[in-house]
Amino acid sequence: MDLFQEYYFGNTLQNWLCALITLIVALAALIIAQKVLLNKLSKLAATTDNQIDDLIVNMIKQTKFFILIIVSIYLASLTITIKPSIAELWQKVVILLLIFQAGLWASAGISFALGKIIKKRSEEDTSTKTTITFLGFVARFFLWIIIFLLILDNLGVNITGLVAGLGIGGIAVAMGSQKILGDIFSYLFILIDKPFEIGDYIVLGEYNGNIERIGLKTTRVRSLGGEQLVFSNSDIASSRIRNYKSMRERRAVFSIGVTYDTPVETLKSMPGIIKNLIEKNGGVRFDRAVFSSFGDYSLKFEAVYFVLTGDYKVFAEIQQAINFDILEIFKSKEIKFAFPTNTVYINKE
Repeated sequence: MDLFQEYYFGNTLQNWLCALITLIVALAALIIAQKVLLNKLSKLAATTDNQIDDLIVNMIKQTKFFILIIVSIYLASLTITIKPSIAELWQKVVILLLIFQAGLWASAGISFALGKIIKKRSEEDTSTKTTITFLGFVARFFLWIIIFLLILDNLGVNITGLVAGLGIGGIAVAMGSQKILGDIFSYLFILIDKPFEIGDYIVLGEYNGNIERIGLKTTRVRSLGGEQLVFSNSDIASSRIRNYKSMRERRAVFSIGVTYDTPVETLKSMPGIIKNLIEKNGGVRFDRAVFSSFGDYSLKFEAVYFVLTGDYKVFAEIQQAINFDILEIFKSKEIKFAFPTNTVYINKE
């Protein structure tokens, strides 16, 4: 009888040799494919700003060698005859290991994304690094809970009751810590939407100041008076925020009141005078200067211009220069500023 036709554990020696060759070829192909993909994608990632190829490289690096061996053995096992009970058990083992590998890939994806966020945010606020790291831990924790439940489900464990129990427990915890969770979700909103960043000057209701720290539960603002204001993130997320850092230019409006006995010709020249005084300052855009209304004791002129920067200090210095110029030219032209007066008429009859 031919040696290759003899049976060993239910398969001929020829079948076993075929399985061994399949194992070697499959393992070699998987290893080579992994090396080639890593090499090609690493070179591509180094020459592009696209983050997807960097992500794929990080995930491929998390592919474990023993997983490649298991997959190769499974492919080889398809070429031989195995008892149905053993085949079913072996298939479950392979599926469980693949689920575990999928968990490693997903965890690598989370770590990569958080690493990018930490790198960017650490340049702006070093305290954010700890918060993002904590959120990464929470994300990976829930990921591995899902992986664990999938493993139990594939092992034949009824996880319906377990999931229901976790759901009820989760609801109870959520209700007990609703305020804290609200602050955490608001922090995520601030982190993703970025209505403000560290150093921004904001106005929040009746409070204002510079953002000093953005934490997991609270945001801290240094007011102009020097004290530190602490806001819960949920309060900030539900409020109207005025962020002055993003201001490209600042609108300035001021009024001047002159007496009623000012000559008409002088009044007609005042818009041009005010315009010239505004435009002589650099970094401004004149809008209008008009005789706006008749007041109780004055003739009112309104002027509007734009300072081509959001810097309040620059705006204040320009407005000061304009005010001094107005004082000088009004004095030289003998134009009188109006002030509250009452005229009393006495009937001598």
